[in-house]
Amino acid sequence: MERLCEWGEEVSNNAIEVYIHRLRKKIERGPIRIATVRGLGYCLEKIPSQAAP
Repeated sequence: MERLCEWGEEVSNNAIEVYIHRLRKKIERGPIRIATVRGLGYCLEKIPSQAAP
């Protein structure tokens, strides 16, 4: 959160969760996803493509 806002700005955890939710909705059909890393934050993960049997 320190890297997302400037000094003196107050940003709630809920606001960040709302932004992450909106981003997830926008990229949900793409080849990547936003994963939650407990205690650290978020990261982008490539979704493995499923090969036909």
